[in-house]
Parts: sequence; structure tokens; C-alpha cells
Amino acid sequence: MSKQKRKPPTKYSKSNLSAVEYQNFAKTKEPPRSLLKNCIRAFLIGGAICCFGQGVTEFYMFAFKMTKEQASDPTVATLILISVILTSLGIYDKFAQIAGAGSAVPVTGFANSVCSAALEHRSEGLVLGVGSNMFKLAGSVIVFGTVAAFFVGIVYFVFGIGGH
Repeated sequence: MSKQKRKPPTKYSKSNLSAVEYQNFAKTKEPPRSLLKNCIRAFLIGGAICCFGQGVTEFYMFAFKMTKEQASDPTVATLILISVILTSLGIYDKFAQIAGAGSAVPVTGFANSVCSAALEHRSEGLVLGVGSNMFKLAGSVIVFGTVAAFFVGIVYFVFGIGGH
């Protein structure tokens, strides 16, 4: 019986590691993350996005003589538009690398996730590409929001809160 020389594993060859062993190996190769630094950065950048949104609200209230409630809808639309434009230009993703969760929590992060999925699948066509893949990432948020609004509406109805 002849012994065959075993080839050293290449970058793309299958390894003999179990899932647990692979995870332990991957953890040793991860760059260290500073939890405190990431939390502070997310808080400051997320807060800055919210302050910018408040500035947009104040602008609509001053320029168009709107009430706070009237100015809220165009404010959200403006933030979504800015986020989609920045995502389309490839700027928002670079910004999100720095901001972390601070850019994902406000409505701009939601718009970014929908726009990113749409851009990623645009080569597959408008219906099967953009239309069917646009809400993959954001679909769970939409479902959760709809279901939560339904139950909150039932609570308001049952207890007569806010009704006319």
C-alpha cells in the first residue's frame, strides 16, 4: 500500500473542523471590539441623526407654518429621501460603518435596508428582482409594526382611550 502525500489545505478547501471548533477558531481571528466605544459612537451619531430630524421638523414648522403634528410626516419623508439618496450614492454604507447601531435605529436605517436590498437585486428585473427582494430585510420590521399597531388599536378600542 503506497502512502499518498497529503496536500496542505488551501484557502478554499474544506476543513476537518467541527462547527464548534470553527467558531472558536473564528473568534481568535476577529479583531477586538471596544463595546464602550461602539456604544458611545452609536449614541452620539444616532442622537445627531435625531437632532437633524428635529431641525427638519422645526424648518417645516417655521417655513410652512405647520403644527408639530403636521410637520412630522414631511420630516419622516425627508429623512427617508436623504437616506435613500445617500444609499444609492454608496455614502450611507460608509457612514454606517462608523456609526454602527446609531445609523440603524432611526428611520434612516430602515430606509437604507430597503434601498440596499432593492439596489442589490436590480439586475434581476423590477418585479422579480427589486419588487420581491426589497422587503426581505425590512419585512420583519413591517410585520412587527403592523401586528403591534393592531394590538395597540384593540387596547385603545377596549379601554376607550383616544376615541371620539
